[in-house]
Amino acid sequence: MENLDNNLENLNIDFKVKKNNFFLKFLLGFLFLVFLFLIYIFSLVQAPNNFKTGELFVLEEGSSLRALSSKLEKENYIKSRVLFESIIILLGDEKRVSPGDYIFKEKLNVFEIANRISKGEKGISRIKITIPEGFDTIEMAEIFEIKLHNFNKENFLKKSNLKEGYLFPDTYFFLSSDDEDRVLENMEKNFTKKTENIFEIFNSLDENTRNQKINDTIILASIIEKEASGDSDREIISGILQKRLKINMPLQVDAAPITYKERGLPEKPIANPGLEAINATLYPKTSNYLYYIHDKEGNTYFAETFKEHRANIEKYLK
Repeated sequence: MENLDNNLENLNIDFKVKKNNFFLKFLLGFLFLVFLFLIYIFSLVQAPNNFKTGELFVLEEGSSLRALSSKLEKENYIKSRVLFESIIILLGDEKRVSPGDYIFKEKLNVFEIANRISKGEKGISRIKITIPEGFDTIEMAEIFEIKLHNFNKENFLKKSNLKEGYLFPDTYFFLSSDDEDRVLENMEKNFTKKTENIFEIFNSLDENTRNQKINDTIILASIIEKEASGDSDREIISGILQKRLKINMPLQVDAAPITYKERGLPEKPIANPGLEAINATLYPKTSNYLYYIHDKEGNTYFAETFKEHRANIEKYLK
């Protein structure tokens, strides 16, 4: 009987040892899996080997979190869009993702990218470029060629050949890497944005007539921009030039030499007018004047008759 008890006790001890060994092996196995999982997550956190440093990443306005994460993954900025989305959500910035152009000058892990984009830290210093009213495409090209290293002057002039007058003069902020296509796109969009309300007065016309009215307005505005020396002059000169057109008199403006030989408007704009010149074209100031000159200091002198005009020339230009 005593031997039986000893055997049962030994069996119980063996069971406990085996049970403890099982749990130990299970725990070690679980910890090993956790370790592997952590290594996997850590690898996803790190930047991809082919991370695009120094290149432009564009986040479009209105992009969803899913669209953003998919684009980042596709363009090799992150390894896992799911992990990126989870971080953004945990940061509470799902609805605060800032659109725009980003440049990552060094490799960043997924946490760093999520933090940058959620805070709108774009890492870009833009170049301020101001295009004055009345500049033509050649004058514009000379400025852009100096400021933007990817800008091709010849391509710009070819592509802008039929866009003279429709490239809005303004202050722009470009990346040094922007090319002529980006410049043209921004300037054309700005023209549409700045003039859409102004040209609403033509909305009741059919499309062809409306387009012709707008084009004639831009042609005359480009001449006025070159001819006038101030805001008040713009409106008076606009009235004078429109009076000449009405009576079929040649415009005879120095800014467009062809107008000394041919009557009517030139075939296309001679420069790119600003809002003041466009408004002066649409809303000219009525006067009895038919002639004007500018002296060397830029002062303008008006005359009602050719005789008065000749007297002004003798007095102020000789």
